Amino acid sequence: MEYVYAALLIHSSGNAVSDDSISKVLKAAGITPDEVRIKALVAALEGVDIEKVLSSATAVPVAVAAAAPAAAASAGAAAAAEEPEEKKEEAEESGIEGLGALFG
Repeated sequence: MEYVYAALLIHSSGNAVSDDSISKVLKAAGITPDEVRIKALVAALEGVDIEKVLSSATAVPVAVAAAAPAAAASAGAAAAAEEPEEKKEEAEESGIEGLGALFG
């Protein structure tokens, strides 16, 4: 996961995500870089619009969380109090897992 975080940090700073830049960030964090994993990540990100992916990934949990109250209302008053919180947590986890799968 730290490889993806490094790539996101580099991207958010406005720099190009490359083998060398990821390696430098990982070394600065005290992590011994695995060149194979770095190369795989850079190859997976080639041609990917990271901004677009991030904006769509953050929109998914909001859309699912917005639909949860309607589902909870039909499920009954007792379940309505607990269900929106559970759905929101599940939606956040799902969005994070989807983003992780995208970046390897």
